[in-house]
Amino acid sequence: MPNKRPKKDTSHSEQTEGVVNPSLSRVARLGEPTEDELLLHRPRLRKPEPRDPQQAAFTKEEPWRVLRIQSEFVHAMNALADVGAAITFFGSARFPESHPMYAVARELARRLAEAGFAIVTGGGPGIMEAANRGARDANGLSIGCNIELPYEQKLNPYVTVAVNFRYFFVRKTMLVKYSEGFVLFPGGFGTLDEMFEALTLVQTGKLGLFPIVLFGRQYWKGLTDWLRHTVLAEGAISPEDLDLFLVTDSIDEAFSFLLDAYHEERWARTRSGV
Repeated sequence: MPNKRPKKDTSHSEQTEGVVNPSLSRVARLGEPTEDELLLHRPRLRKPEPRDPQQAAFTKEEPWRVLRIQSEFVHAMNALADVGAAITFFGSARFPESHPMYAVARELARRLAEAGFAIVTGGGPGIMEAANRGARDANGLSIGCNIELPYEQKLNPYVTVAVNFRYFFVRKTMLVKYSEGFVLFPGGFGTLDEMFEALTLVQTGKLGLFPIVLFGRQYWKGLTDWLRHTVLAEGAISPEDLDLFLVTDSIDEAFSFLLDAYHEERWARTRSGV
């Protein structure tokens, strides 16, 4: 930290009967460094070095991490500020183009993009790539919200607007904030996480009515049976909670469900919080 400078001489007109003139700034009264000096100050090394890891040590502290989180929200909101209506797709990153669900996700995304929806995904391969590709097939807006992982997740080539995230919870907020509905194709822990996040927000009234489609009856059957025969049977959820999502194998049914939800007044009122 810069050394304190000598206190300003407050004799004569600037001091009356031992009281320092209150119009003097804190810096002038106390001889402390200015905020600019504190901002621009850097400790001098014993010898010139091009890099000094200790200089960046403060970026590992909690207050600095909070600023990073804040900046990530600001960056994402700025990048997506002009998004109108969007549908978010989830599903396995491990499914190749040859997987049957790849073609289905691509076709559903294409139809939704033709209807005027932006398509949002996690930006990676597999089902995410298929949905972004479907949006591009329709010359629609194709958004990828990529996440920093210990192993690199490559952004798929069909994304036209990319937003990169360090924090999962910031990314999850953005995926909900700009979406009018979710489509969840077969996937792993990440897909399940997003599914239950959305269901919890709707169940607790934080989100209001929000269309959630689980695509692939056979894949989701074990989970929905468990919800009905174990979770509901134990009284951990209510019977109406099982109506918070649609399970289907039909592109037409999923498309109509999402489109109707957007246009029906009861969905619009609850989505806007009215």
